[in-house]
Amino acid sequence: MHVKTARSTRQHLDTTRAPRLLRPLLSVAILVVLLALWELVVYLGDYPAFFLPSPRLVFRRGIEALSDGSLLMHTVTTLREVFCGLAVGLTIAVLLGYGLAKSRSIERAIAPYLAASQAVPIVALAPLLVIWFGPGSLSKVIVCALTVFFPVLINTIVGIRNVDGELVELLRSLCASRWQTFLYLELPASLPVLLGGLKIGVTLSVIGAVVGEFVSADRGLGFLINLARGLFDTPLMFVALFTLMAIALILYATVSALERSVLRKQGRD
Repeated sequence: MHVKTARSTRQHLDTTRAPRLLRPLLSVAILVVLLALWELVVYLGDYPAFFLPSPRLVFRRGIEALSDGSLLMHTVTTLREVFCGLAVGLTIAVLLGYGLAKSRSIERAIAPYLAASQAVPIVALAPLLVIWFGPGSLSKVIVCALTVFFPVLINTIVGIRNVDGELVELLRSLCASRWQTFLYLELPASLPVLLGGLKIGVTLSVIGAVVGEFVSADRGLGFLINLARGLFDTPLMFVALFTLMAIALILYATVSALERSVLRKQGRD
């Protein structure tokens, strides 16, 4: 009986492990097909490099940008703005979201203004922030924080309100403080929802940094795109765009891995 159970368990692990191993291979295969189609379109259309460069030309331009250190410098600048914006936006969103989740009257008073603020495009707000806070990194960090703020705020409210009320009352009956209730019950219970909002926020933070750099900057990947556009260096534009995509993918994958780890520890996987 135990031998059969062990065999069935092993077979189940093998069947679940196989699809997981195929996912990276499938992603690589899709990437190869897309690059081949891109190369074919450039070849058949005979497009000039300033209009549509080939993947080989973009790769060569990327190696040049890496060799002279310009790509690394601009990437580090954008990453610094993204991480600072994430830290500020995430902190304010979680604190405010927790307060709104605990007080419906305050939420009813503030929610209309929060919803109305989302109707203002960040592209239109960025020039004002540059005027108010200067063309330095601070205005870009604020733009990043604003793009992260709303999705994390909403998920914080939803996550805190989905905590079992009976468990909250149980902790109160045990004389637990509000901090203990938050630390041992509300935070672990709402963490999957919070991480879901953070997955959206990390990708938006990259957009926020680039928007700020488009308006006014002397370094950063957004500045690099503007510079390449002015020089008609389309391969360099593609290099900057692919770097931004890679940053967003890495941030998203990091949060997703953290989410899976939390779900596994909570027995929800």
